[in-house]
Amino acid sequence: MKIEQIYTGCLAQGAYYIVSENEAVIIDPLRETKPYIDRLEKDEVKLKYIFETHFHADFVSGHLDLSKKTGAPIVYGPTAEPEFDAIIAEDNQIFKVGKIAIKVLHTPGHTMESSTFLLIDETGKETAVFSGDTLFLGDVGRPDLAQKSAHMTQEELAGLLYESLQNKIMPLADDIVVYPAHGAGSACGKNMQKETVDTLGNQKKTNYALNQPDKESFVREVLDGLSAPPKYFGMNVALNKGGYETFENVLEKGKRPIALEDFEEVAEDTGALILDTRNAADFHKGFVPRSINIGLKGDFAPWVGAMIVDVHQPILLVSDLGTEEEVITRLSRVGFDNVLGYLEGGFDSWQNSAKEIDVIHRISAEEFAKKFNESSKVIDVRKETEYDAEHVNDAFRRPLADINEWAVSLDNEEHFFIHCAGGYRSMIAASILNSRGIRNFTEIEGGFNKIKETEVPKSNFVCQSKTL
Repeated sequence: MKIEQIYTGCLAQGAYYIVSENEAVIIDPLRETKPYIDRLEKDEVKLKYIFETHFHADFVSGHLDLSKKTGAPIVYGPTAEPEFDAIIAEDNQIFKVGKIAIKVLHTPGHTMESSTFLLIDETGKETAVFSGDTLFLGDVGRPDLAQKSAHMTQEELAGLLYESLQNKIMPLADDIVVYPAHGAGSACGKNMQKETVDTLGNQKKTNYALNQPDKESFVREVLDGLSAPPKYFGMNVALNKGGYETFENVLEKGKRPIALEDFEEVAEDTGALILDTRNAADFHKGFVPRSINIGLKGDFAPWVGAMIVDVHQPILLVSDLGTEEEVITRLSRVGFDNVLGYLEGGFDSWQNSAKEIDVIHRISAEEFAKKFNESSKVIDVRKETEYDAEHVNDAFRRPLADINEWAVSLDNEEHFFIHCAGGYRSMIAASILNSRGIRNFTEIEGGFNKIKETEVPKSNFVCQSKTL
């Protein structure tokens, strides 16, 4: 038997490849299928099943394309209602794979169809659980994503999750290995550990959610501090449940070079958003006017999903040469399939022409320290927890994820400084504000990580009742 965790850091997502004798299963595959098919061919095994722990919200699964290419059926847990052919397993149903078996444990709460897959090895020993979004390391799945479809409140779903954990997971042996669907950085939980594999026994000791004295406490603690889910989550669920265009077609359409002289016309004719995926250090020096910067070298796909509301939005790319396929692939993982093409020759072709170029005013933390005084207006776009730990005195706490709400209250006549932790998120914010005609700001290179090294006064006192 072989178990391989295929972990994609930029999505904080774990897929699983399991082999026994000449048969294999894949759990929660990503959109692009080639890596899985390459493994199957290398091991000379047949894919027997594709298991889906639930209808994923944070990424588009590769279940449909993989099933078409291999003939392997897709398996969901009880109550799932996909709009395509699939096996809807019963609770405790067992699937044989080579000399091992996989038992379906229905564990609703994160979503109603959520299931955990229990692996039973060649000797009949219960060895591992593939817990999906039911149980993470250090946390459990957020119970607020299935409210509309389940016709239940998040409190009711949290209560259901409590019962699932107590009745299906906690009774299992401590030496069972836990393989979750996500790790730290995913928006599917709030308190996940950086590790991606652990024993169930250790989770019973260290996971706050598994150490609540009763259901009422569990519900309260699990729901406490939950931020609103990213807006693209619902659209990803619909794609996973209803179907999507093949990845190969998406890639072929997106990898279309668009000549410099045609780029603006295509943008205007289609209403496309110009997405610049270069790093912030290059972007701020010059970019196509009205471009949005979300750097590829960062949490690219999740921030695209958080910032671009509609997965059907037409997109034109400006990217570093040679990265176009990676950009399109990572966009497709979160359902953004409508890439129309990319600027041929990259930004250099634009810069070398006579076309207009825009810039973002950026200064170092040392320069900021020299300019800072009691009347300086500072906007901190980090998460609330980061801000609460320490921030510039009197800085406004305005998380990037909420920019559409707070940007409308900005005073266009008053200058402000803007920063995040390291410069990635603040450049996203800066590009969005700039595209909306808000230019009276200065972005701080290196963010709070560099500001901490200066004499700028800081505190952890939270007082954010004042308006922008």
